This record gives sequence, structure tokens and C-alpha cells, in this order.
Amino acid sequence: MDKSLAVIVSQLPIHERKELLDGLSDKEVNNILYSWEFWARPNQLPPEGNWRTWLLLAGRGFGKTRTGAEYVIDQVRSGRVKRLALVAPTPADARDVMIQGESGILTISPPWFIPTYYPSKRRVEWPNGAIATIFSGAHPEQLRGPQHELAWCDELAAWKYPQETWDMLMFGLRLGENPRAVITTTPKPTPLIQTIVQSSTTSITRGSTFENSDNLAPAFLEQIVHQYEGTRLGRQELFAEILDDVVGALWKRQQLDDLRVKHHPELIRVIVGIDPAVTSEEGSDETGIIVVGKGVDGHAYVLDDLSLQGSPDGWARSAVTAYYKYQADRIVAEANNGGDLVEHTIRTVDPMVAYKKVHASRGKYIRAEPVAALYEQGRVHHIGSLGTLEDQMCTWSPMHAKSPDRMDALVWALTELMLGKGKAKVKARVV
Repeated sequence: MDKSLAVIVSQLPIHERKELLDGLSDKEVNNILYSWEFWARPNQLPPEGNWRTWLLLAGRGFGKTRTGAEYVIDQVRSGRVKRLALVAPTPADARDVMIQGESGILTISPPWFIPTYYPSKRRVEWPNGAIATIFSGAHPEQLRGPQHELAWCDELAAWKYPQETWDMLMFGLRLGENPRAVITTTPKPTPLIQTIVQSSTTSITRGSTFENSDNLAPAFLEQIVHQYEGTRLGRQELFAEILDDVVGALWKRQQLDDLRVKHHPELIRVIVGIDPAVTSEEGSDETGIIVVGKGVDGHAYVLDDLSLQGSPDGWARSAVTAYYKYQADRIVAEANNGGDLVEHTIRTVDPMVAYKKVHASRGKYIRAEPVAALYEQGRVHHIGSLGTLEDQMCTWSPMHAKSPDRMDALVWALTELMLGKGKAKVKARVV
């Protein structure tokens, strides 16, 4: 059975449905409105057995967030837990998705059991005294010390420091008789995900986007089916498959993991690379914005991925902000599609930045090969995890139709930083 009780009841003949509902008291009807067991599909309910980690690997729109939030609320309402950890990729993700989102804790809590959110304290407090503290995958050191009975980890595959954060969380998950962790994430073949999958104490639930089609906008389903069904990205993001590296891709995940570091040495040069989107309408490609730096050791360090989908003014402001934040020496932008408009957009935001435009005279694969060789030589390191960028690096091949915007921005930035190639003329700062 893959239907919720709510769907089963709705499909009963009208007279049977009416008879069933008329037999309920007002209190019973009110309880049903906030009964997750009634509304949830079977694979959104917690698994049976003596598991320590519940890993919910599901596609976009499956209802992962709702499932995690409902489990947390149920455990707190029942009095089974009093100290919880909410861990997201960033504090903003915890706030906007896990707590205040459409399926977040505050939104779906019953009126008589709504918790109070204290942003300054990074806390959610319930009427019965239970407390959930907010943490992020970008700051694992915050988890050193605190103890919990339950942890809800959202989008673990997108955490900046997944292994370190998970380790600190596990050391503190020691209160109560049966401390547990619930992970709700789109699957990616990261080492940590693979380790958790293989653990004997993990219970795994898998689900696809289409299982929740009754609650998703038809236009959304039509668009993603047309654009992604049958593709590798679709298999991962829609059907929740954990995919290995792509044959023909220039980078491998293990290679990136082996070269990954937490910190960089003193930097002697910093470049912001941009691969601008041609249009800014809904459904357009993202603009890739990658920041890289060269250390005193001669190695390159990928510092940040600030790529976004937005207007020219939006991505230009993001790039200029990065330029000053990282004290960059230059912005390098691919100008084949936008020509001088790319430079004009950036200089409209700030005419003082040092800018260089580059032209793609060769295909993406050929341009990327010398940069991939730097990785093979062990000369490029990522600071923490850069999930979406690394996904593109390890899955794009010449047979891939979608433009790898982030990867392109990385290639432009590292080419300028480490290879010194390109015939583009450097534009000096304008006064």
C-alpha cells in the first residue's frame, strides 16, 4: 500500500465516506487534522525496528521536510525527547526550511502545541519544556559539547563539512534510552552518505518525486519531466538514486575528497570567475560565480561558490561583493554570449573593480582539461564541500546537454590563476 489513509478515505464511495466522517466527534475530527499517521504515505512514517539512524533518501518534492518535521513534533509531543539538534547546511536553511518553511515545524504544529522560535538563541522551545538547538554543516565546532536525544539532519549531502559535523553530532547524541538521528536528503554519492547507507544501524527509506504528485503543481511536474526525466540529474534529484561518477567526466569524487582541506595558507592572488547566463527568466541557466585563490605554497584553493539564478544586476552585485570580501585581484568573465554587456553590467555596480573578459575559442571539454590536470597533480584543493559545483564537475561530459555554469566559472578562474592563458586584454580600474 503506497497511499495515505486520507487518500484511501477520499476514494471511498460517497455514502461510506459520509457515514464514516459523520460518526466522528468534533474532538476526533480535530485530532485527525493534525494526525500525521492519517495524512502520511506509508513510507513517510518512521520505520520499525531498533534503528539508530533513519536515512530518508528521496527526490525533490517527495515531502522530506514534512516527514522530518512531523517526526520531531511527534517525539516532542509524546514526551519521549527533551533535547534536540536541528542541523541544516546553513543557519538560514534551518530557519527558512526546517522551522519557518511551508512544511517546517512552526507551520505544521497543532495550534495547541506551537513552539516559540528564538533566532538570537538559535533555539526552538515547546510548551512542555523541550528545546531544539539549531546547528549548521558549515560550523561543526558548534556541536562540540552539546548533548541530545534526537537529531534531525536536513540535506546532509549539501553540508560544507559533512564528516566533521556528523562526527561531532554523533559524539553528543547520547541522552535518553534510545538516541536517534533522522536524515532527510536528496542522495548524492558522498563518502558520508555511503558510510551511513552501509551501517547496520541505519534504516533506509527511498522515495521519488512522483509519489507526491497529488500535492505538487502540475506545471512543476510537467517541466521537470520534460527537462530531467531520463537524465542522470533526474535519476538523482527525482528518483533518489545514488549515482557513481560519470564515464568521461574529467573529475572523480574520490579525487576531490582526497584533495579537500579545511583551511588555506596565506593567499598571494585571488580571482573571481563568472560564467554569465544568457537570460534571466524563470528556468534560465544559473550564472556561475566561483572564487579561487593561490597560496604561498603555489597551490590553488577553491574558496567559495556563489552561483545563482537571477538578473544581471543580481549576479553582478554578488560577484562584486565577493571581489571585496575576498580581496580579489580581478574578476574574470566569459563574454561570448554577452560581449561588452557583461563588463558594462559589472561596472554599473562598481566601476573600480579590475576586470578581464575572456572568450571561448574552444569547446568546454578542451578548455577544462588543463584545469583537470592541475587536480590530477594535487595542486587544487576545495575548502570544505562545494556540493553543487562538485556535482557538475563529476557528472558533466561532452554528451551532457545542460551547460555546466559553475564548472565553467571554475575553469575560467583557475585558468587565469594558475595557467596564465588567454589573449584577453586586461581592463584597468576605472576612476
